[in-house]
Amino acid sequence: MGKLDGQVAVVTGASSGIGRATARLLAAEGATVVLVARREKLLGEVAEEIASHGGRAICYPADVADPQAVKRLFSTVEEQFGRLDILVNGAGVNPPRRRLADAGLEDWTQVIEVNLSGAYLCVQGALPLMRKQGWGTIINISSMAGKRTSVLAGVAYCASKHGLGSLTRSINLEERQRGIRACELCPGEVNTPILDTRPYPPSLESRAHMLQPEDVAQAVLFVVTLPQRAMVEELHITPTIPRQRSFQELSALGIDIQAGVR
Repeated sequence: MGKLDGQVAVVTGASSGIGRATARLLAAEGATVVLVARREKLLGEVAEEIASHGGRAICYPADVADPQAVKRLFSTVEEQFGRLDILVNGAGVNPPRRRLADAGLEDWTQVIEVNLSGAYLCVQGALPLMRKQGWGTIINISSMAGKRTSVLAGVAYCASKHGLGSLTRSINLEERQRGIRACELCPGEVNTPILDTRPYPPSLESRAHMLQPEDVAQAVLFVVTLPQRAMVEELHITPTIPRQRSFQELSALGIDIQAGVR
């Protein structure tokens, strides 16, 4: 018997990183998981992996920044399952150009549309089902960059993650009386493919000391398996050992080390 037997979860960004690890763990605990991401082939690999361990997953290739695609996603969930217990907003991007000095409008727009607007659209799609049944848990995968603005993370990414915090609190203010709860989950550095888009990606040695996707997935499981009467509005999870960034990594971002900018 799993902790989530009979429940239905939608996980965005499920093709890699935190989303993939979360989908695997929720399925291992008995949930039927709807896998959402743009890369259909990778979604298929995740679904096959889940099935090989006795779990159930449904692939739904979609861009969360597309309002019509998101609308179709949740219509499909309602038609196939008639319920939705968990939504994990894990889709996220961050381009190489991320400083005010070099990021263009297209960079800003892409990050905001996927990281923030995509989460908003999915929340809007999930709420009618959760309201009808009188319960539900929404996890917004944010970042410590949503708490402390960082040159390393970049202007658009930080803005999107700060926005996720406000979105989470708005959900709780408006929906908790209906039994719906939301959590802003804020990890520190996590060893995921998004690190490869940095101007100077961290070394393999550095990545070994970071959080791993499975660590964040465990935090998601903790939140969603709490009794419905309990709500965690914000949860921070960070590496035990702080990472010292290399001179090359800081220089690639144009950070003035002498000025002590982090």
